[in-house]
Amino acid sequence: MTGRPTLAVVGATGIVGSVMLQILSQHADVWGEIRLLASPRSAGRKLAVRGEEVEVLALTEEALDGVDVAVFDVPDEVAARWAPIAAAKGAVVVDNSAAFRMDPDVPLVVPEVNPHAVRVRPRGIVATPNCTTLSMIVAIGALHAEFGLRELIVSAYQAASGAGRAGVETLREQIALVAGTELGTAPGDVRRAVGERTGPFPEPVALNVVPWAGSLRDGGWSSEEMKVREESRKILDLPQLKVTATCVRVPVVTTHALTVHARFEDEVTVDRAREILATAPGVVLFDDPGAGEFPTPVDVVGTDPTWVGRVRRNLDDPAALELFVCGDNLRKGAALNTVQIAELVAAGLT
Repeated sequence: MTGRPTLAVVGATGIVGSVMLQILSQHADVWGEIRLLASPRSAGRKLAVRGEEVEVLALTEEALDGVDVAVFDVPDEVAARWAPIAAAKGAVVVDNSAAFRMDPDVPLVVPEVNPHAVRVRPRGIVATPNCTTLSMIVAIGALHAEFGLRELIVSAYQAASGAGRAGVETLREQIALVAGTELGTAPGDVRRAVGERTGPFPEPVALNVVPWAGSLRDGGWSSEEMKVREESRKILDLPQLKVTATCVRVPVVTTHALTVHARFEDEVTVDRAREILATAPGVVLFDDPGAGEFPTPVDVVGTDPTWVGRVRRNLDDPAALELFVCGDNLRKGAALNTVQIAELVAAGLT
């Protein structure tokens, strides 16, 4: 092709779509036209991108004409319908939904870990992982390249924005209900105060942690937990990797945090692990507990890297490390990774 590629942002009015437009405005401008698409009810709105107001168009087949790269941030069922249509029209689709992640003909890409995978896309679609996986996998990928990963045991403390705009609104409403009260001191008092206002969560999130995210899968596992397992295996090309995850919803607006137990093929040292993490692209090592320095969501929110602290060798296993990891689930966990993949594709088109 000649000239700069045309980009379509499908789902531009959503919570991740808005972050994507910010990132596109901040990054080096590799695009020609940026076309904003959304549901018919959002058509006609104007959104800022690259310093200009751009009108949102309804998602139709005609609106996809002439598009070179289409980034999708829409519900799974919408992506399942429309991503193949965009690909059939000649666009390379970068999809942020779960619709194609486990499709063997669709690469699952994290540019810092497996950028080569973007080149083989028989369906014309590239998938980006779940926000929980993305909150840790850049750091884990760097350690795997050095030590050879054998097992992951993960506890994920997931922010309310992982459930979309409704999750954030629900958390803020619940915080307003409990602020300045004595709630949280008797069994069930927060639940009674919140009543039916739990939004997308099964229990109150304010003054609480909820050991559930996603939908029920076989054996009592949740869909979010299975995503961490399946996606880590695919990204790292380790189909037999042992992965156990527990996902917990916490009263944080944005930024997921994870405790990670990572076991490797041979003995590891903390000094070498810290060297790797300190120099890995997309990772910030912030690890001095004696000085009170370790990543937390209130410091990491709004930033792009994966932040890592509390790096320790397991007391009983010299081949295992313990880490605490934070990543903004709307930036690297969704919008940023999608844009990075699109930019990789664009570099191959021009």
